[in-house]
Amino acid sequence: MATCAQRGHRNCNSKPHIAVIGAGLAGLRCTDILLQHGFQVTILEARNRLGGRLYQEQLPNGHWVDMGPNWIHGTTDNPILDLAKQTDTDTGSWDDKSYVFDEAGDLFPVDQGGEYANIMWGIVEEAFKHSNKFFGTISPQESLRDFFLRKVVEMIPETEDNWEERRKIVMQVSEMWGAFVGSPISKQSLKFFWLEECIEGENLFCAGTYKKILELIAEPAVSEADIKFNTKAERISRRVSPDEPVRVQTTDGQVLEFDEVVVTSPLGWLKRHMEAFEPELPARLSKAIKSIAYGCLEKVYISFPEAFWMSSDDDAGNVRGFVQWLSPNYTPETNPQRWSQELVELASLSPGSSHPTLLFYTYGAQSEYLTAKVSELKSKKEKDEYLLAFFRPYYSRLPQYSESDPRCQPTACLATSWMRDELAGNGSYCNFQVGLEEGDEDVKVMRHGLPEQGLWFAGEHTAPFVALGTATGAYWSGESVGERIAEAYGV
Repeated sequence: MATCAQRGHRNCNSKPHIAVIGAGLAGLRCTDILLQHGFQVTILEARNRLGGRLYQEQLPNGHWVDMGPNWIHGTTDNPILDLAKQTDTDTGSWDDKSYVFDEAGDLFPVDQGGEYANIMWGIVEEAFKHSNKFFGTISPQESLRDFFLRKVVEMIPETEDNWEERRKIVMQVSEMWGAFVGSPISKQSLKFFWLEECIEGENLFCAGTYKKILELIAEPAVSEADIKFNTKAERISRRVSPDEPVRVQTTDGQVLEFDEVVVTSPLGWLKRHMEAFEPELPARLSKAIKSIAYGCLEKVYISFPEAFWMSSDDDAGNVRGFVQWLSPNYTPETNPQRWSQELVELASLSPGSSHPTLLFYTYGAQSEYLTAKVSELKSKKEKDEYLLAFFRPYYSRLPQYSESDPRCQPTACLATSWMRDELAGNGSYCNFQVGLEEGDEDVKVMRHGLPEQGLWFAGEHTAPFVALGTATGAYWSGESVGERIAEAYGV
């Protein structure tokens, strides 16, 4: 890349001033790299806090919970895992037992639930291989569900007992893939399913929350950068000649000038604010932003006085880890669409991080429905009562539940509402849906940005392919842009 002088920058002999829009993981890591290379950095953050979608709230039982990312995806050379170890942040995982309730609300025997889960994950693995090998010829209209429908026929032939029912159950289990990407498998692109692959190794639950990790990543910015909270960018005017600044106009009327601007706003925000860029973004970059889809994963935490689902003296009577309710037919009033449900219980984590809480994940149409319903209610009490009534048919089927038992009466309810959050882009993170034609190139175009005009992009949607849609990806993307800017200035 050309040096600063070769590019004709106006600030080659002074300390370049870089704006970072957004103080999430990408923005904070980018700021750290820029500061290390001697740049002057101003962070423009529309919220009154650091972290963006990565933040925590405290339950009445005293435990902190993540409202954003819960997981560390992959354990091979993952910097977020390194930071978790450095900060003594507890991480955990559960055994591979599968607790699955059928559509009538009855719990399958554990070995039978495990069989269905194994078939489901086997098909997912085959789908990754198929997408990697044939993505050049797979139709953009083909979905992950289409692949499941073909494969389940191969894996459960008509010669086997009860084949029809077993195929139906596998397809019901397959719906839970949506909790990984924030959209149903009927919308998941098979052509670009390979972009959903993650770093090798385990997926670890961040049991101690991302709180200390965020604090460590933010330290350089807090101590050395100029952080302007409650400052929302309204218009970003990139330079058209090398000696011009890049200008950022804020909603309170300020016009700020910088040598470079790094936009770390979520993909969903970019999609809804294309008019914020001046001049209009080039057609190929606009197409990339519009083409990559945005998920809608939400969380609902429900706490209890005790973990009644683990109170049996007989271990066979307890549940640990993930629990699923498939296509329930017993909730015609609260869930007539028969959305499947999934939770992870937090009571079987390590002693320092465990607490009697159930974490439900919702996605797609169910997330849209619940966040809209809750937004119509005025008080916290009304909102909690609505959510508890919605999820009670599921947690009430856990072992040892009794409506009259005080241990089974919820003590707290806490829900996310990313779909109602404009600064989060009204959703969660990028995914790759049916109809996508150039997904990998779209990501590369966003990742490249418009460096010659002083406009750079970072965020999980610009991450390396193995980390798209993850906290690690956001971190890496900020790191990459910081290093690229330093290289551009010959630092």
